[in-house]
Amino acid sequence: MPPLITPRTLKGFRDLLPAQALAREQVLQVARQVYRSYGFAPIDTPALEYLDILTGKGSEETDKQLYRFTDHGNREVGMRFDLTVPFARYAAQHIGMVGTPFKRYHLATVWRGENTQRGRYREFMQCDFDTIGTASPVADLETVLVVHDLLEAIGLERFTIRLNDRRILAGILESLGLAEQATVVLRALDKLGKQPPAAVAQELTGQGLSATAAEQLLTLADLAGPPADILAGLEPLVGTSAVGQAGIKAVTDLFAGLAAAGVADGRVIVDPVIARGLDYYTGIVLESFLDDLPGLGSICSGGRYDNLAGLYTKQPLPGVGASLGIDRLLAGLEELGRLATAETPAEVFLAHFDSAHVGDYLRIAAALRAAGMAVDFYPEPKKLGQQLKWAGKKGFRLAVVIGSEEFAGGTAQVKHLDTQQAVTIDWHGDLAVLVDAVHSHLEATG
Repeated sequence: MPPLITPRTLKGFRDLLPAQALAREQVLQVARQVYRSYGFAPIDTPALEYLDILTGKGSEETDKQLYRFTDHGNREVGMRFDLTVPFARYAAQHIGMVGTPFKRYHLATVWRGENTQRGRYREFMQCDFDTIGTASPVADLETVLVVHDLLEAIGLERFTIRLNDRRILAGILESLGLAEQATVVLRALDKLGKQPPAAVAQELTGQGLSATAAEQLLTLADLAGPPADILAGLEPLVGTSAVGQAGIKAVTDLFAGLAAAGVADGRVIVDPVIARGLDYYTGIVLESFLDDLPGLGSICSGGRYDNLAGLYTKQPLPGVGASLGIDRLLAGLEELGRLATAETPAEVFLAHFDSAHVGDYLRIAAALRAAGMAVDFYPEPKKLGQQLKWAGKKGFRLAVVIGSEEFAGGTAQVKHLDTQQAVTIDWHGDLAVLVDAVHSHLEATG
C-alpha cells in the first residue's frame, strides 16, 4: 500500500467550508441582481491569456505577481491578475458584435502571487462591472451609484466611498514640475492610509523628489471636510493646470449628480490621496471602506481607464467600472460577526423515523419543494435527538417531524430550530394543508 499523501493547500490558497461558500454565493447573487438592475450583461473570459496581453498593463508590481509559464504549445501565457485587462482585450476583439456603449459584469477568479494578509489571498474572486465605449460623465456617475447600491443591497450600513480623480493629481504634479515622475509618485501616494506618512515620504524622496515636494504632496492627506471644501482646497494646488481643473470640475459635477440621485451626504467623500495602484486609470478613482474596519482595506474599488483598450485596437474605447473584492468583504463581515453561519442551503429538515414510510417522506419532500421550499430529507432512520442535533448544527430553520404515530393520527410536528418551539399540525394526509402550514411557519422565522 502506498504511503498516505498529507492533505494540504498551497500558501495563499484555501478551501471553502460550506458556510463560507454559501455566504459567498449569497453576495454573488446580490451583485448579479444589482448589476442587472442597471443593465449590465454577463460575460466570461479564459483564466489564461497570452503573456503580452497581461504584462505592462497594471504596474511593475502586478507584473512581478503574475503566475506565468510556457504551455505545451511553447506559448508564453499568464493567469489573469484582474478582470479589467482581459475585458479590454475582449472589447477590442468583439466590439463589432457587442456594440458601444457596452455594459458588462464578470464574476470570476483571478490570481496574484503577492504576500498574503487579512482578507487577501493569492487566488480570489472579483465581481466586476464596466461600461466601455463612452467617455460620458454619466457613466462615471452610474459607476459610483452602482457601488453605493451594491453595498447597501449586501446589507451594509456603515461604509464610505472615497473618491478622487487622477486628473487632479496630474494637475498638482504638473504644477510642482513632477509630471515626468507621475507614475512613481502616484503609486507612493496611494499608500497613504496604508503606510505611515514618514514611510511614504521616504519612498518619494527615494524616487528623487525633494523633501519640500514630498512634504507638499503629503499635505493632501490633511484636507478634510465636505466635498466642496476639499475641492476648494485643491484649487490652489492645481493652479493653472488645464487637466487638473478638468478633474476638479468632473468631481464637482459628479457630486451634484449624486445629490440628485438621492445619495446621502457623507456616504461618498473626496479623498485627495486615492490614486489606485494600477497604471491604467485616467479619470475618477474610488475605493470603499467599512467604517468599523478601516484597516481592512478597500472592499470595492475602480475608476475610469480611457486608454487601456487602445493597446489592442485603434478604435477609441474609453471605459469605467469597479470591482467588489468579495473575499475581503467576507473577511470583514466575519470579523464583525455578521457572516451567515448556515452550512446548508435548505430551510426545512424532514426527519426520518420509519423506513416503511420512505415513500410518504419522499412525497412530502417533493410537495414542499414544489411550493418553493428547499428541503433536506435525512437518509436513514435514527433517534430524533440525533437528527435534530445534526439539523441544528447545519443551520436549518424548521424541522418537520412525522413518525408512525403521527402518520396514523394525521398529525405532524413543525419545530422551530432556533427557539426549539414545536407546533402540532393536523393535516390528515392532505399534502396541501401540510405544505401551507410549513410555509407559514417558515415565513414566521423571517
